[in-house]
Amino acid sequence: MVTPGGIPAEAPVSAWSPLRTAVYRNLWLALLAANIGTWMQTVGAQWLLIHEPNASTLVALVQTASLLPMLLLALPAGALADALDRRHLLISVQLFLVAVAGALTVLTATGRMPPALLLTLTFAFGAGQALTLPAWAAVIPQLVPREQLRSASALGSISVNMARAVGPAAAGVLIAKVGVAPVFALNAVAFLVFALALIRWRPANARAVEVPEPFTAALRAGGRYVRHSPIVRRLLRRALVFVIPASALWALLPLVANRRLGMNASGYGLLLGALGVGAILGGLLLPWVRTRMSPNQFLLVAGALYGGALIVVASVQVVPVVLVALLPAGVAWVTVLANINAEIQLFLPGWVRARGLAVYQLVQGGGQAVGAFVWGVVADTVGLVAALLAAGALMLVGGVTSQIWPLPELREVTKDPTTYLPPLGELALEPDPRVGPVLVLVAYIVRPEREQEFIKAMDLVRGSRQRTGAMRWGLFREGECRDRLVEVYLVPSWDEHLRQHGGRLTGADQEAEERAKELADGEPEVRHLLPAAAGPTLTDEREEP
Repeated sequence: MVTPGGIPAEAPVSAWSPLRTAVYRNLWLALLAANIGTWMQTVGAQWLLIHEPNASTLVALVQTASLLPMLLLALPAGALADALDRRHLLISVQLFLVAVAGALTVLTATGRMPPALLLTLTFAFGAGQALTLPAWAAVIPQLVPREQLRSASALGSISVNMARAVGPAAAGVLIAKVGVAPVFALNAVAFLVFALALIRWRPANARAVEVPEPFTAALRAGGRYVRHSPIVRRLLRRALVFVIPASALWALLPLVANRRLGMNASGYGLLLGALGVGAILGGLLLPWVRTRMSPNQFLLVAGALYGGALIVVASVQVVPVVLVALLPAGVAWVTVLANINAEIQLFLPGWVRARGLAVYQLVQGGGQAVGAFVWGVVADTVGLVAALLAAGALMLVGGVTSQIWPLPELREVTKDPTTYLPPLGELALEPDPRVGPVLVLVAYIVRPEREQEFIKAMDLVRGSRQRTGAMRWGLFREGECRDRLVEVYLVPSWDEHLRQHGGRLTGADQEAEERAKELADGEPEVRHLLPAAAGPTLTDEREEP
């Protein structure tokens, strides 16, 4: 089967197919319970503050305390998830969240919950969730086959939106009947269930981390990978192009409900419910859509649906019409973000997957936060209708740009780990793994008629070196030999270079280097230059004392 864009379509995969895998199904259901518990806790925390002085500010701070850890801790959480055993990390964090929810329960039940302590514990709970997200996203490829990964990503979005629909309503009923403390207690139970499901999971292909990367080095390595990966940067840009105008709807919907439609809080909940139903439908439709459209046609259609919904919400004051318009907006929201999230999961190699996904979550969350602020300012300046119309127009333009700056085609990219670098051989000394920086020289003999093609091939090798650890890279001609070209790259430490040899490289990296070698005569000659003494090795020019 071929898509309208001429790209061979993947075999249809049911939206529910990942749930046929017992381990994934158990963990997904447990995570759904935890997501519902989280929304219940948010409503309970806000309810505790509604009778306090400055209640408006305090209630808003509950959301801030929940989300701020995501912006602060996303990158460190990704580094931890790549450096440590992800299953053990997830179990430890869930038990921490159970303890926080338990403290909320006991202190609330005994009447010892002042606003400052409530916000502090809410922040702690948000920190635990920030540590959970990159690790959970990174283990999903261990739970389901590769061809089901997009469906699994969509099911994750369905879980979030089901929780958004169920959690607040359930919390409202419980608070009215039995108070806030039982709501916090149920949240503790929900996360305990998730922890127990993780404990029962025994991965057959557990990831071995013999020597964890130093934390700071792991952060820098993750940043280098994203910075030097054009494909990841393109996917992140596509997410931003969609999220920034899309955030206008989420940010301004309460004002639409109140000012444009004359609805109260329950009416606003109805509008959110329509978005949630659309999001669930989007998760179910994603596998079907992907078999009939190329990724860039998909982005164009989703941009048109969401942009059209923004324009309808801005222009119409009839509640049923607005509710109908919000359904395709929910569909587009989930299908675009779930698809980009799955593409990043599919592309990132295992050694840096959690860090790359943390950057994606940071970009998505930061884009929503910045976008919401910007659209709020625009609405205050030029009016609510004008802001929504502007966001709709920007969304339509963003969809069109998918045809100008398309998503990369990843189906033929080989991201399976491989070890293809030649062994280091016999060194005259045994370097300490911490020693650095290390200068690596790789000399090639290249005939003049192949030189330009070789230089072009080495550009792909440059990307590979920089993604996997090189701080600097260059290709030089040796003055004493016309046909001798020397690749030079600087690695922060001997440990980083060993990791290049032992697990960071993928099949795509191997293909790039083998192409360069085919254009050279014989095997390249490799040299490793180590620091001769402690202290600076490469220094800038400076005046002698």
